[in-house]
Amino acid sequence: MIATLKILWSSLKMAIQELRVNKLRTFLSLLGITIGIFCIIAVFTLTNSLERNIRKDLAALGEDVIYVQKWPWGGDGEYPWWKYMNRPEPAYKDLRIIQEKVKSSKLSSFNFDVSGKRVEYGDDYMEGVTMMAATQDFDQIQQLQIIYGRYFVNSESNSGTNVGIIGANVWDGLFGSGEAALGKIVRVAGRDTKIVGVLKKKGESMIGGLSYDNAMILPYRFARTLVDERLSGSPYILVKAAPTASMDQLRDELRGVLRASHRLKPQEEDDFAMNEISTANAQLNSMFGAINIGGGFIAIFALIVGAFGIANIMFVTVKERTAIIGLKKAIGARRGIILMEFLMEAVCLCLIGGSLGLLFVYLLTLVVNSAGSFQLILSTENMIRGLSISAIVGLLAGFIPAYSASKLDPVVAIRSK
Repeated sequence: MIATLKILWSSLKMAIQELRVNKLRTFLSLLGITIGIFCIIAVFTLTNSLERNIRKDLAALGEDVIYVQKWPWGGDGEYPWWKYMNRPEPAYKDLRIIQEKVKSSKLSSFNFDVSGKRVEYGDDYMEGVTMMAATQDFDQIQQLQIIYGRYFVNSESNSGTNVGIIGANVWDGLFGSGEAALGKIVRVAGRDTKIVGVLKKKGESMIGGLSYDNAMILPYRFARTLVDERLSGSPYILVKAAPTASMDQLRDELRGVLRASHRLKPQEEDDFAMNEISTANAQLNSMFGAINIGGGFIAIFALIVGAFGIANIMFVTVKERTAIIGLKKAIGARRGIILMEFLMEAVCLCLIGGSLGLLFVYLLTLVVNSAGSFQLILSTENMIRGLSISAIVGLLAGFIPAYSASKLDPVVAIRSK
């Protein structure tokens, strides 16, 4: 066993020496496998990072929250929008009924949004601000990150007090900092409004409608005095499950209460949609599964090109060392040792190329992360995957040349010198 390990160690040192001596050949061999590993790991890194960012944004919506809306989210195939055109919009009275009768609900909130509003402070102003109307429990359902100040208290929500919470783009544009904005009076739709809270900067979201950076949140009773909620964006109700209730229980109870409230007959379809994050997650699983398969096929072609390059170089290496192989076999080297020697050289070559490919992917993540809010992450899983693929490619590409070397007749091999 010890003798075998010594021979393998000697073979490994010889393989590294050969790579150092034949620099141009080594470079050309590495180029193919480096490009292949770069392509496949870059694809996996991009899709994994994209999926991670989207799932993070979806998680902010609440995995234990049901969204009562007029329109269902997406769906497979053709979207039958004509079925939902005549549905009524969720109303504030629906929230009251849900709060009274849905026992499996912990928190609920009624909301509507109006985009394109103007917020003024002295001679400065911000255009295109989204005005978000919300009732009392909204901050606990969505877990708003308020860095200065607070959310509305019950008395402010119930009386419709002129108070508001502003997002990062608004306080940065008008005041320069969130701390400076707290307590100031701004004008929204011609009405003075006191800022009681400022939100932490969130950055761009991978899915629409989740970033509060360019928004101002107002109590519902105050907001409806500024705009007609019937002319606003589609209102919605958030219903968060109680800790002891399952989502199935909440869904069934909520459907029964709303159907009874809307006086729907048993044979009639629901005139409302109950949307959940689990639906979006299932669609994401399908979508990213297809993306990974497609990206994998593209990257495999690059790996095949690199594998042929490695195999070609190994055949040349065997040809150059034919006489040395004959001498080794003549003094007692077994076929397995010769086979292992060339396999180790091929694997070593591929691992170096794979490491360079991973290095280039890492440099790519640094460039992308420094340029914008989208975060690319080269995970440990992808690093292990890249090196494992490199080793497998080395074994496959080097096996036939190594096998042919192990089968050489020692006498014929020595005479070929």
